[in-house]
Amino acid sequence: MATTRAKFRCHSVEQSTSAPVEVKRYTGAGQEPTGIMTWPRTYRFTAMYDTTVPEDQRYAQATPSGQLTIAVDNPAVVFEPGKSYYLDFTPVDEA
Repeated sequence: MATTRAKFRCHSVEQSTSAPVEVKRYTGAGQEPTGIMTWPRTYRFTAMYDTTVPEDQRYAQATPSGQLTIAVDNPAVVFEPGKSYYLDFTPVDEA
């Protein structure tokens, strides 16, 4: 299977906690983890299909509908509600 690309739009972001939480980050083998404070968030996406946008018409042939919900605690990862993103599916070689 080749890589499959879908187009999704972020339609909401929800804070998962009422206060920041400490998350451990591991930078490498044998190194001590570091703690960072972050606000865990849940992002919700839906597959894009706008009949007036040629690109959306092409993507809708492979992904006419779909939903994606992800939980994120990495402060560097930010998705903007109302903005569209490509989602690539690439098989993992699990040999």
